[in-house]
Amino acid sequence: MMSVLQRVREACVEVDGEVVGRIGPGLLVLLCAERGDTEAEADRLLAKLLKLRIFADSAGKMNQSVQDVGGGLLLVSQFTLAADTRGGNRPSFTSAAAPDEGRRLYDYVVAQARAAHPVVATGRFAADMQVHLVNDGPVTIPLNIAPVGGKNYQK
Repeated sequence: MMSVLQRVREACVEVDGEVVGRIGPGLLVLLCAERGDTEAEADRLLAKLLKLRIFADSAGKMNQSVQDVGGGLLLVSQFTLAADTRGGNRPSFTSAAAPDEGRRLYDYVVAQARAAHPVVATGRFAADMQVHLVNDGPVTIPLNIAPVGGKNYQK
């Protein structure tokens, strides 16, 4: 699974002018399921993003997680993270999971996040979304979890 985490002061997602998800300080997480991803990759990604120490402690060092600071999670599906731009000028998205599988894994991550963390908001899968955020820092981190024995991404 691929993701991009942005530490935010606030973030929201609108669909057709309606706010469907909003958080205060926390993490905006753009998620992309790739072909071959399973719940195991989703679980590893969620565990990592909940424990990643990218929030300041009392000394101003990035030493606390979103759980430590009680921040929110805004989970937004974004298949375009799977873009392959190596050939020509039109990205290929063939490594992204099929829509039904992408939705299943996104819904799985959302359910697991809600079971593990008190503040979880979402976008709307496959919708035309407008994402508004105030990036804090800015801190933006790609987090990619590959299948065991799979692609050479961060583990």
